Amino acid sequence: MKKVFQLLCLLCVAGQAYSQEQTQLISNVETESAAAISRPIAIIPEPVSLVKNAGVFVLPKKVIIQAEKSSTIKPALDYLQLHLSIPTGSFVSTQSDATSETIRFVLNPQPNPTLGKEGYQLSVTPKLITIKANTGAGLFYGVQSLLQLFPAEIASKEQVEGVKWTIPCVEVTDYPKLAWRGLMFDVARHFFTKNEVKQYIDAMVKYKYNLLHLHLTDDEGWRLEIKGLPKLTQVGAWRVKKEGNFGDFVPPTPTEPRDYGGFYTQDDIKEIIQYAKDRYVDIMPEIDVPGHSLAAIASYPELSCTPGAEKYQVRSGEKIMDWSRGAPPIALVDNTLCPANEKVYAFLDTVLTQVAALFPFEYIHLGGDEAPINFWQKNDAIKALMQREGMKKIEEVQGYFERRVKTIVESKGKKFIGWDEILENPMPANTTVMSWRGMKYGIEAAHKGHEVVMSPTTYAYIDYMQGDAITEPKVYASLRLNTSYEFEPIPKGVDAKLIKGGQANLWTEQVYNIRQAEYMTWPRGMAIAESVWSPSSKKNWNTFFSKVEDHFQRMDYAETKYSPSAYDPIFKASRATDRSLLIDLTTEVQGLDIYYSFDNSEPDRFYPKYTGKITPPKDATMFKVVTYKGKKQVGRIISMPIDELNKRAGKR
Repeated sequence: MKKVFQLLCLLCVAGQAYSQEQTQLISNVETESAAAISRPIAIIPEPVSLVKNAGVFVLPKKVIIQAEKSSTIKPALDYLQLHLSIPTGSFVSTQSDATSETIRFVLNPQPNPTLGKEGYQLSVTPKLITIKANTGAGLFYGVQSLLQLFPAEIASKEQVEGVKWTIPCVEVTDYPKLAWRGLMFDVARHFFTKNEVKQYIDAMVKYKYNLLHLHLTDDEGWRLEIKGLPKLTQVGAWRVKKEGNFGDFVPPTPTEPRDYGGFYTQDDIKEIIQYAKDRYVDIMPEIDVPGHSLAAIASYPELSCTPGAEKYQVRSGEKIMDWSRGAPPIALVDNTLCPANEKVYAFLDTVLTQVAALFPFEYIHLGGDEAPINFWQKNDAIKALMQREGMKKIEEVQGYFERRVKTIVESKGKKFIGWDEILENPMPANTTVMSWRGMKYGIEAAHKGHEVVMSPTTYAYIDYMQGDAITEPKVYASLRLNTSYEFEPIPKGVDAKLIKGGQANLWTEQVYNIRQAEYMTWPRGMAIAESVWSPSSKKNWNTFFSKVEDHFQRMDYAETKYSPSAYDPIFKASRATDRSLLIDLTTEVQGLDIYYSFDNSEPDRFYPKYTGKITPPKDATMFKVVTYKGKKQVGRIISMPIDELNKRAGKR
């Protein structure tokens, strides 16, 4: 009887322990569920439709992805496997006939017309994640949205311990507004290695960009191997290394080494193209002519109209243009290929034959921007060309050049595209234009029946300063994040079918390395991504920036650099009636508090809080400000000299 009693006691204790364990398990699930439910959904770009349901999905330690064995599915499958397994430590496997799968990939047997070529449907329930699409690209973009549902640590390049890998239950239907969603990366002004270009691609695909426009040639460098023209990379790819304010450098001396730069071999390009293709990114090459061609002329002076071109060298950042009268600039050296020289067209035929063979993308970009005419005006060969072709204005010379180059491009089985200046002279109706000088020229081109890619300085030039000029490398204009977010690539009154898409452009005169390239691209690249993917009706600045803050955390884990300048105050200086200085501060982000000092110390939230226009103390020399959100510092401490504010306010 005693033994029976002891056995009953043991069973009672075991039952209590099991009950406690179950209670703790339920409690843990409830805690994880609460965390996932409370965490805001931060998918960028904003989906067409997103419904949040009750419950959460908890990622198990063993993840099974059910997907058929298919080359179509493989890129999305490989990407998800990699980006799930590393940060979570989960074992991720794939099976084509799984009976207890965690994630399911479905290629629609009958295409869903709503989704098109790049759309997807994402369903998350407590037991199963399903991604459906018509194509591999759609599955890939569904994967990007799925990963953005996980905690920010999912972006880490190494395992992160102690994270509850839960996501909310949702139903998402999504597809892009525009087919052309691009980023232009200028690798000519400063050279970026093959691996750095891949790094840039890795960042852009997270935001569903599908086109990388590589600006491969300019006055500062020729970056592409062309067989049979070895001097393009032996000479044209190298210059004197200089750092500081690009454009204001002292001209190099003859003895300074020209060993700064680099180029891509054709094998490098093939590797980059394949890397991009595996992430559903096309690469469009740009060979910028007839202007911006000093690197080519330094390599082969016979391509110039101007006597003495054999003395020209690849630009190292010294001044070569006078912009005081606006565009086109007055050239101090002739950086144009000669439209009257048949050798130029033979040269371009050789170059474009190889470019067309290397790059599968249907378009080749031939530049056409900012070509100066002052050297052409005094050239006898140009005058003879004008007479022979019946031209009355010097500006018509470029039109002649563009039409001939377009013919060469089309002879290689490719389509011609150029910057909006190419339409300043008559061009065939099938000429595609990239509008960079604001929206105006793109609208005019569309009204004439041309296809257009919108990349206006107004919203999409991400080489512009994104904070106050005292905080940024000096560039000739500014573009804040909230302005980029206003980009609407399809203007009212224009046939939407003629707007192929939009893109942001990163020129790199003042961008010396990949970290600065990232800083200039993000988060403005997120704003442009939402502008070209999401329905205009779904865009909301406050909602967008709350998502950006989540993505700042993700970029921290991914070790991708970004700009926090949206948190920085905007300074406005004016004069009171007594001519004293008035300082007015605003922010582009709502809900921030600004604290300041005039005593040269570093302000925090215990310093005076800015509430309205202020006049600095009489002897103050420095105004320091910082922004907080509640008790958390979010902005950088900015030191603004009082002298600078006096200059901005104008004379006393």
